[in-house]
This record gives sequence, C-alpha cells and structure tokens, in this order.
Amino acid sequence: MRILAAGDHFVAPDLFARELTAEIGTDHTIDQLHLPWPLTPFGPVSEVDEASGDEDTLLAALRGSRVCVTQMAPVTRKVLDGSPDLRLVVVGRGGPVNVNLDAAKERGVQVCNTPGRNAAATAEYTVGLLLATMRRIPETSAALTAGRWAGEFYTYDNCGPGLDGATVGLIGCGAVGSRVARALTALGAHVCLYDPYADPDTLREWGTPVDDLDELLLRSDVVSLHARLTPETRGLLGARELALLPEGAVVVNCARGALLDEDALCDALESGRLAAAGLDVFAVEPPPADSRLRTAPRLVMTPHLAGANISVAHNAARIAAAEVGRFLRGEPLAHRVV
Repeated sequence: MRILAAGDHFVAPDLFARELTAEIGTDHTIDQLHLPWPLTPFGPVSEVDEASGDEDTLLAALRGSRVCVTQMAPVTRKVLDGSPDLRLVVVGRGGPVNVNLDAAKERGVQVCNTPGRNAAATAEYTVGLLLATMRRIPETSAALTAGRWAGEFYTYDNCGPGLDGATVGLIGCGAVGSRVARALTALGAHVCLYDPYADPDTLREWGTPVDDLDELLLRSDVVSLHARLTPETRGLLGARELALLPEGAVVVNCARGALLDEDALCDALESGRLAAAGLDVFAVEPPPADSRLRTAPRLVMTPHLAGANISVAHNAARIAAAEVGRFLRGEPLAHRVV
C-alpha cells in the first residue's frame, strides 16, 4: 500500500515516516512531501482553512496513495476529486480544518484527527504568557539588555499584579483549559470556569463553574480564552464584554485570534482600562504592518507558538501512525471525524 507523509517543518515527513514504519512495518511504500509551514504562515487554500502548500503539488504527491498523513496539507474538494485511490486522511492536529469533510464523506474517505496532542504544551505556554504579561517580564528583560536597570518596575504603580489570590476566568475548559485551571490553582488563584458545553460536575473538579459569560467577566481579574473558533464564538470578547472586566484586568489568548476583537482590545489598553494583555494568536497571521496591535501599550505578543514543543511533534506522529495501523488491520478508528 502507498502512503503519503505530508509533513512540514514541525512534524517533519521523516518523523511521520519513522512512526509509521514502527507501527506498520516496512511492507508499505511511504512517500514524503515537505510543506512550508510554519516558516510560511498557514492560511486558507480554496475552501479549507489553516492549510499549507498548494492543491496541485499535493495532487501530484498523492497519486496512487490510499492514505495521507499530514498536519497542514490542503485536502480540498479538488484534491479529493483527483485522488480516487485515497481512503484515509489522518490530520496530526486537534481540528481537521484543512480537510473538506463534506467532500471526504461523499467520496467514502475516512478522516481522523489527533486530539490532545498539544494540550499540555498549550496549557504550559498559556501560564507562561500569563505570568510574563502580568509581571512585565519582556519589558524588564528588554530594558536590562539595553543596559538599563529598570528600578521603576519595583514601584507600586509599575510592578504588576500577581496570581496568588487573583480570580482567573477561563472561557472554555476542555483538554487545555482544565490543565490551565489546575496549574493556576496550584499558584493560589481562584479559578472560575465558563463552558456551556461542559458538564458542571466535571467543571467543579477544576474550579468554580459560572453559568453566564457576563458574570465571569465581572468577577475576573484575569481572563484566558480556551474556546474553539465557531460561528457562535467568533468575536466572543468585543468592546461590550471587555468593558465588563474590572479596571486593571489582564486578557490572554492562546486559542484562536478571531475569538477576540483586536480593535476593542487596543482601545482598552490605550485607555488604561486593561492593565495588560498577552496574545499568541491573531485574526490575521502575521498581523499586518499597520495593525494597531504593533503599537498597543502593555501588550505581549508571540507568533502562535503555544502548541509547539518537541513532545507535541512526536505525539502527533505517534497518534497518527496508530490510526493508520488500525485502518490496515480493519479495526475501528479511535479518532474518526468522518
């Protein structure tokens, strides 16, 4: 059987290939395709989102393949139409947004994902970005690198808030949010949780459930976003919602940029209503040169790195290879989406 390992500069094709060989042996042909992400940002390709590469290159590489293992390849209707042998696509990420699921279902192509492969990494990074933002670590580091001992950051007005005793509101409490909740509780924070799709009894294991988003915002010194981007959650935090936060609150987003109205965030930072914000994700990636985010005060930004560590790459390849093994053995797939 022919398999295409369409990797990138994070989960490389040869990493996929090594895990596949360990799982299914050497009796199959594993072709490799190297996609440009993340050195080139992902984006929409035809009708799919957050993809890397182009349809024609993928079509050529898929010729004769029954399985495609990838993170970012654009598995569009055109690609599916032109790949009659394809029967399984395994996407090494939590959401297979780079696959046209309707077209795959129409053609009898099964689609799997790899849920949870970066939950721990994203949670760690969220806590790190939150601390860096609250304690003004990037600013003080930059000052010292420039040769200035910034003693003013030890003054009452400039030293920044802490987590011990603070109320932190988490919006979305799945695999990432629950880990963040446990870590923040250990640091002395009081964690409130808003997730209308989660079981309240489960939420109580991690903090205090709150039924209404407005109530969560009114109570929170810090808010961290962990929701999936859907039509309902797009623009979840806009000007009205940010105005509900107590003066001096902090906002962190390591989920998806479009959950947050960036202009409203800049307004709140520039007016001084928000003490600080930390963003790892953006509505447009990278932010345009004229984006207000580039000049907003007290804003810490990183280039969509929360889910990236070495363990995540190995997790994604390992989970994907296990799905291919189940497919070949005729077993039920563990993470089938279509």
